[in-house]
Order: sequence, then C-alpha cells, then structure tokens
Amino acid sequence: MPWITAAGELYASSVQLTADFVDADDGTKFWRRSGDDYAEALANLLPQGVAWPRDPESVLMQLVAGLAQTWGLVDGRAADLLQIESDPRLTDAMLGDWERAWGLPDPCVAEPLTKGDRRLVLVGKMTFVGRQDRGFFEGYAASLGHRIHITEHAPFMCGVSACGDTRDASGDYRWEIGPPEIRFWWTVSFLEVRTTWFRCGHEGGQCGIDPMVRMSLATDLDCIFSRLKPAHTDVIFDYSGVA
Repeated sequence: MPWITAAGELYASSVQLTADFVDADDGTKFWRRSGDDYAEALANLLPQGVAWPRDPESVLMQLVAGLAQTWGLVDGRAADLLQIESDPRLTDAMLGDWERAWGLPDPCVAEPLTKGDRRLVLVGKMTFVGRQDRGFFEGYAASLGHRIHITEHAPFMCGVSACGDTRDASGDYRWEIGPPEIRFWWTVSFLEVRTTWFRCGHEGGQCGIDPMVRMSLATDLDCIFSRLKPAHTDVIFDYSGVA
C-alpha cells in the first residue's frame, strides 16, 4: 500500500518489522498487529535526545504504550473482520447481519438455539441447490424427519393414454380420470407421522377430554414445500395412509 509522507513510510515499515502474519485455512495471510507493535513503531518515530527517553518506565514511553493499545485493538478488530467475520462458517459478531442478508431465521422451521447451529443453517442456506423433481422433495422431507411418497397426476387423454394397468413401480397410475388441471397437482402422502398416545397416571391425559392419540401435522414441511414448489403447481398433503 503506498504511503504519501516519509513519516508514513517509516511508520509502515517499522510496524511490519514487528508484526506477524496470521495464516487462514485457505492460505490467505492477514496482518495482525498488537498494541506493543504499534508502541514500538511510535517510539521509533519520536525524535532523538535527552527529552525523548526510551526507558519503558518513563512517562513518555508509558503514554506511548497506552495510546498504542487503542490502535492495536482497532487493528485486531480489522483482522477479525477479514479472518473471522467475513467467513460465514466462523462469524460471531456479524452472525445476525449474515442471517438478515440471507433471510434467516427461516419462518418455516424452529429457530436454532446455539450460534454453532445458526452458522450451520446459514451455510446450508448459502450452499443450497434445489431441484424440481420428486426425488429432491422426498429427500428434503427425509432430512427433516418425514417419510413421504409423492404422486404426480396426469389426466387421461384420448389418443395418448392407454387402458389397462398403467401403474408404475411405486404403484401410481400413469393416467387418471379427471379435469385437465390435475396435471398441475401433486400429492404428498405421509407414510408415518409423529403421534402422542393417551397415557394414564401422573401427567397423563384426562378421560373425556384428551383423545386416544394425537397426530402432529407436518407444518414445517407444508411451509417449505409451498415455498419451493414450482409456481404453476399445487401441493396436496395426504395423511389418509398413516396407520
């Protein structure tokens, strides 16, 4: 970096002689200068003579050391900005800013509690690559703990469709009797859901009030799929096949 004044050039060189490189994981190097580095540089810039003692216990050197700590703090924070805060995998002080930039926390899922979990969610959001096929949505549901099967619908068309057993390997019919609009529908059938059974005893249910079993709806999946689905389609969530 060019410096305009001779004093600036001397100052820069004196600081660089005492500062150390900090290596990042990707091989990038950062200057990280401490308050002592700045104190040494400032002392080197002072005039020579009896009135300018270099004794560390002198009032002048203690003043220089005190002032230099402020610059060391500023330098350290600048290094943190480059080395830590600019990396979403490591950021701490700027984690909230990163989340706002990427639309987090996600309103569809429970907000993570720890900073480590928040960073994982952030990196996942930044590296997320979606698709518009059945396998992608079934895999995404599995990552959230849901077992589902997706059925895509197609209307029976004369001259195109065939009669007879047109079921595929998963048991879905290739064509169905219905309006042309069903080609824009796809059904998410849940193979299992989270259930809470009635329990007797302490902290159990109350007869006549609580049901024998409560079935938890996949509200998180409903929210996410409604956001990720192709814009021209409608999703139907089917719980009828849950035993």
